[in-house]
Amino acid sequence: MTCPHSHVTTATFQFVIGKSVERRTQGTGEKSPRSRKPAHTRSTRGWEGTLEHRWSNLQPGSFSDRYAFCCGETVGMTPVVVVFVLALSVGTLALDNGLMRTPPMGWLAWERFRCDIDCDHDPKNCISENLFMDMADRLAEDGWRELGYVYVNIDDCWSSMQRDANGRLQPDPKRFPGGIPRLARYMHDRGLKLGIYGDLGTHTCGGYPGTTLDKIKTDAQTFADWGIDMLKLDGCYSNATDQEQGYPLMSKALNATGRPIAYSCSWPAYQGGLPPKVNYTLLGEICNLWRNYGDIQDSWSSVLNIYDWFFNNQDIVQPAAGPGRWNDPDMLIIGDYGLSVAQSQAQMALWAIMAAPLFMSNDLRSIDSRSRTVLQNKGVIAINQDPLGIQGRRLIKEKSGIEVFWRPLSDDASTLVFFSRREDMPYRYQTSLKKLNYTAGVYQIYDVYQEKPLPSLKDSTDFVVSVNPSGVVMWYVYPAKQMRRDAKLYGPAHHHRGNNFAPPTHL
Repeated sequence: MTCPHSHVTTATFQFVIGKSVERRTQGTGEKSPRSRKPAHTRSTRGWEGTLEHRWSNLQPGSFSDRYAFCCGETVGMTPVVVVFVLALSVGTLALDNGLMRTPPMGWLAWERFRCDIDCDHDPKNCISENLFMDMADRLAEDGWRELGYVYVNIDDCWSSMQRDANGRLQPDPKRFPGGIPRLARYMHDRGLKLGIYGDLGTHTCGGYPGTTLDKIKTDAQTFADWGIDMLKLDGCYSNATDQEQGYPLMSKALNATGRPIAYSCSWPAYQGGLPPKVNYTLLGEICNLWRNYGDIQDSWSSVLNIYDWFFNNQDIVQPAAGPGRWNDPDMLIIGDYGLSVAQSQAQMALWAIMAAPLFMSNDLRSIDSRSRTVLQNKGVIAINQDPLGIQGRRLIKEKSGIEVFWRPLSDDASTLVFFSRREDMPYRYQTSLKKLNYTAGVYQIYDVYQEKPLPSLKDSTDFVVSVNPSGVVMWYVYPAKQMRRDAKLYGPAHHHRGNNFAPPTHL
């Protein structure tokens, strides 16, 4: 159910988060035989014992299954209160394959390398098995895999221009001489997963063979036989009728292979991203993630364009997201050419607020240290990967150019992001937690990018944050009266130390 005044473009939340005697179960549906296998549950990324271990006290059921929000627009701090009630029964809408219980993370070729197939003149950067092996090596050897970046995703322009004699897709023999199965084994041997690209049309966007309706079962089985772990199905050269039939058919075909293959659908992006043409309930039943909007480009203006669309339409898209079903605002362009450090931090923080997939598209062989630091920030990643899987919202859009975002996290924690759209100078923004609709009490604050605790705040105490132009301040917020009892989260020096707040070790 969305806020009745959906024309309003920003919202401030008054939230009431109550405990429930019901305990939300974490796991997969009962209908799919594949979902009963432990290898197909949340741990499919193969990094148990890192972030999930560090969040060991943030267990399912620590929040209620149902969240009642009273939300209102605030522009220039003049609220117009409306009612928003969101009932979340986690898992009821998700594609029943047990995959992607938290947003997927990895590396994707498209934005950085596009459709470069000239391996004679550009062998290092062309779309070939060597490029994907290089990126796999970097993920495995440079600390990315342990943080959750485990998918290596091929995009368009990988295939031959013709299918084989049996009507199956085949890779370009010159650029992928070892074949896709060998490339998949290369990934799996390094604890990684391989994603591939298809298109529900006569041709892919780059002009390669597409997956027409009569080829869906064949292509799904081909991908399974190759050891593929994720499929992105684009929609170039297809029509609305074919999309309405084809995207659900591919979901069924992938499930029928018996192999766990995560499924990314571009369907809503081709239908404008909004109802009535887009049915988000249906999307949650057939897809693990979906592209809602246009492609990202290597520029700050592109990031802002995508960000504006998602938060201007948050009343529609936010309730659709949850474990196993994610809105996808497209790739992280951090480490490319278009963003400053402040803008890189902003994209990372806003994607974490949105519970968005974190697919980098950059050159990991030469990424600069400042971009690496942003992308490897454990606190931002842990917030993005919070197992509740609730997408955050914009609370306030100020006339001054400051915007405030909030996302609920496990164990009664939350995150706040203060974002500046200004282009002149740092802006000192004054508010209080009470004005941001936090309930009465004392709260512990941890600055995620500064990586340090801040003084505790009463809800009624005014505070000032200084936000750089195009930058963010990101806080992890936790009620002081409910300090965790698990010493592993704080370390022995901070166990039961009252208001001497130390963050969980993942932050």
